[in-house]
Amino acid sequence: MTQIAIGCDHVGFELKTHIIEHLQSKGYSIKDFGTHSTERTDYPLFGKAVAEAVTSGECEKGILVCGTGVGISIAANKVKGIRAVVCSEPYSALLSRQHNDTNILALGSRVVGRDLALMIVDSWLGGEFEGGRHQRRVDMIE
Repeated sequence: MTQIAIGCDHVGFELKTHIIEHLQSKGYSIKDFGTHSTERTDYPLFGKAVAEAVTSGECEKGILVCGTGVGISIAANKVKGIRAVVCSEPYSALLSRQHNDTNILALGSRVVGRDLALMIVDSWLGGEFEGGRHQRRVDMIE
């Protein structure tokens, strides 16, 4: 069973809740790093916590949610070994896994609706890194 780390700020709380329910219905194990309410908070705390869970091996992948997905992904990308991507549609999410071996997906709750977000999550989780010519490029990023 794949363990997925998930985190959000106050703006992403509602969408995070829907994503957790969706993933659990598909048999994924979830570790929720918060936040656990809509009370104002700071997204870098949750971006870092999820990123560290992924790089430590505690979780295989991570999903983050804030208003746009941008700030929380920047925070996650500060952790060595993280390749977080912000996606607003399924195709980029899939290719980010296939070509860039992304290990964290970030979503903007003010950018994508619930149904689209779940499609993006499914596409991202369904993608497998292709290696080959892409591995050389991922190595260059590291």
